[in-house]
Amino acid sequence: MRRLVVPALLSLFLAACGSSHPPADAGKYVGGTVPLECAPFARALTGVALRGDAASWWDSAAGRYDRGQAPRVGSVLVLTRSSRLPYGHVAVVSHVLERRKILVTQANWVHHRVTEDQAVIDVSPSNDWSQVQVFWPPSGQMGGGVYTAFGFINPGRRTTPDEIAEATPRAIRLASSGY
Repeated sequence: MRRLVVPALLSLFLAACGSSHPPADAGKYVGGTVPLECAPFARALTGVALRGDAASWWDSAAGRYDRGQAPRVGSVLVLTRSSRLPYGHVAVVSHVLERRKILVTQANWVHHRVTEDQAVIDVSPSNDWSQVQVFWPPSGQMGGGVYTAFGFINPGRRTTPDEIAEATPRAIRLASSGY
């Protein structure tokens, strides 16, 4: 069943590429209401062995993990601290749709929820993923805010969108247990 849903969602999103709105079902909730932070969830989902606030992950990854400006499935997008994100934020890339459009799976973008396949668009003038907009599931459209990003941390192993989807429930359980 999952293999049928992902291509259908992907084709709907690609059909919407000419508009600023991903499909209405992008960023669906998984796992019910869960009091998780983004960092423990991303750690459990990817195996990236970093701790601390999400914004500290970028510097902590130096010399331990490959860091870059290009997304790939399984990499961790790291957003900087801001007034809206005092601890920063991390999200796991679940699909690369185009050079400037990805889907992520993440915890706590919407309070106490895990969202799967949520759209993120590179809006940086240099096309380098240094500024992004993120889909806001409660409104069903791209959020109006622009967030500054450090880039992507690559965990060192290749993965697929199906593997991310299959690992998400386990990652929720692990992160909930204090992983």
